[in-house]
Amino acid sequence: MASPAPAPDPSIPPADPQAIRACLTPTLAAEFDHEWGIVLDRVKQSQDLTDLHELLAKWRHTVHLELRDPGATYRLLAKAEQIQRAGHNPDAAPIDLQALIQQRLGH
Repeated sequence: MASPAPAPDPSIPPADPQAIRACLTPTLAAEFDHEWGIVLDRVKQSQDLTDLHELLAKWRHTVHLELRDPGATYRLLAKAEQIQRAGHNPDAAPIDLQALIQQRLGH
């Protein structure tokens, strides 16, 4: 007999634009609204709902992240911009991958 599916995480809203929007800060809600308008126009033209489903999935993840760690989305975007400007991650530590692989292999 198959085991039951795990219960959905209650902190992630359903794939419903109103439920997602209700969980967002005003700034993030404005971004959601902007993207929602763009995707709706694209869907009207293509009559393909793929972009709409992808947008809702993206924002469900954003809501989950923000509920766990408020402000994380903007910190992540700021870090990405810093890395792009610098061409590398200034906070990254060098790692010797070959040594790590050998260690894990027990050599």
